[in-house]
Amino acid sequence: MVICTLRVFQNSKAWENFRALTDLLTHFEPGLDLEQAETNFGWTHLEPYLYFLLSVVFVVFSFPVADKSWIPCSELAAVALFFTVTAFLSLHASAQLFARKALLTEVLSGACSLTPLLPESFWFLRIFGITWITLPLGDIVALNLGIPCVLYGHLFYLLFRMAQLRGFKGTYLCLVPYMVCFTWCELTLVFLNNASVIGLIRTCVGYFLFLFALPILSLGMAAMLIIQLLQWFLALELTKMLVTLTICFVPVVLRLWTRFSLNPVAVFRSLSGSSIVKLILVWLSAVVLFCWMYVYRSEGMKVYNSTLTWPEYSNLCGPMAWKENNMAQTQILCSHLEGHRVTWTGRFKYVRVTDIENGPHSVINLLPVFVGNWMRCLYGEPYPLCEEVKNSTAAPQPLPAPAPPPVHPLCKLKKLAKHECHIKRFDRYKFEVTMGMPLERKTKDGTIIEDEDATKDIVLRASNEFKSVLLHLNTGSLVEFSTILEGRLGSKWPVFELKAIHCMSCTNAHVLSRRQYKIEHDWRRTAQSALQFGFDFFFNPFLTAQLEPHSETETEADTPEEG
Repeated sequence: MVICTLRVFQNSKAWENFRALTDLLTHFEPGLDLEQAETNFGWTHLEPYLYFLLSVVFVVFSFPVADKSWIPCSELAAVALFFTVTAFLSLHASAQLFARKALLTEVLSGACSLTPLLPESFWFLRIFGITWITLPLGDIVALNLGIPCVLYGHLFYLLFRMAQLRGFKGTYLCLVPYMVCFTWCELTLVFLNNASVIGLIRTCVGYFLFLFALPILSLGMAAMLIIQLLQWFLALELTKMLVTLTICFVPVVLRLWTRFSLNPVAVFRSLSGSSIVKLILVWLSAVVLFCWMYVYRSEGMKVYNSTLTWPEYSNLCGPMAWKENNMAQTQILCSHLEGHRVTWTGRFKYVRVTDIENGPHSVINLLPVFVGNWMRCLYGEPYPLCEEVKNSTAAPQPLPAPAPPPVHPLCKLKKLAKHECHIKRFDRYKFEVTMGMPLERKTKDGTIIEDEDATKDIVLRASNEFKSVLLHLNTGSLVEFSTILEGRLGSKWPVFELKAIHCMSCTNAHVLSRRQYKIEHDWRRTAQSALQFGFDFFFNPFLTAQLEPHSETETEADTPEEG
């Protein structure tokens, strides 16, 4: 978006050159139609604005999806404010007539919308942002009435008047150029709405120091770099210095070779036939199209809560069904149950790790040995100190001797470790949990005992979210779990994906007392949230959208558990 804005600013320079050229031509040809020439020039120079509007779509729909805790909203608000002012100053004279009124109206409307963020002691200012009446216009759109809404409605009127100039030629002469300023102003309000007071203070102080301390900081960094390079070269041996100089000389040789023979940059530009902005927008369009197809496909993949019990499933798709029909026929019949969400209770048997993923470990292994060891100790943890210190002068301990302190489990492996530190805290595990169906039968004396039938066991694939629960379960624990029937239904030891788990008989403090859910991305709801934010970005506070339904997971999570 910033790149597209800079291209728009470059286009404003073309307008200045165009006016200088037309002023020169009018001296030699007084009958020149300046209005028609300006119309033709404005129509043929709309390409940067179209790229900008397309980039705005990507930014607007990606902002609600992103995690706000990782976005420096305060700093970005200052950047957006800078581009708002710069975009307004870059407008040509014919567009600044209504643009000045439109920008003032937009700023006043946004300021009134931000007043509810003020403390309650400023009630006399908060009343300017209150919405008096909300009128629903259908099921998904509502009309708001209030001071910000009236100002925003007046902004729409000014935009219409801007487009109405010169027989609606102002659409591409005035309205489209002003949309750059309008968009950056709306982004400023969005960032301010998500910023904090401390962040705004940090931004003001940071940018002030950045402007005045940048020359001194640059000189200091350059001096430190030169000193470090000198120390590095002095510490190296002669052979290492020659190898380093040879490696540094390779880019120079390649540059001299390409200068007289072939330029890779020119070849790339000739092959692409497009600017960097077009290339970025094409790839972003392809990614969004692919993701939207996935969201549209997931619309039909709804999961329904089923009343099917585990014994019923075992009778329909278990060993009893295999005796009446063969396993293949049973699998074909049980495939009709695919997609049912079930919540069953079983006995935990055992859990095993099927896969370990550690991205930082893979990257560090590619680095040189001394760099890798330093990175492990920087981002990881050192192995515990396991040496036993014997004090010969200490007084003898009374009998019976006190119990020795517990030994850390890693002490058994420290002698075999290849490094001083490890980064196992970045491990992400995948588990397989074996659950047995609790079967009760009466003995000859009338007592009820639980029986085990391994043919009725099921296997659950669990992700790293369930690690804290699975590592502290004991064999035989009564566990309630939720899953979705899919895959090889009707076969021996079917494998399902674990969606939720709750230990009903655990007394261990490490096991959570509430249900542990699998963290899943609701792509459909995320897309609806992006659409709602995009609608509100352009029409709020005058019109607001209400597209987000309550998900089943939230309803289930908010329901208090019995017992």
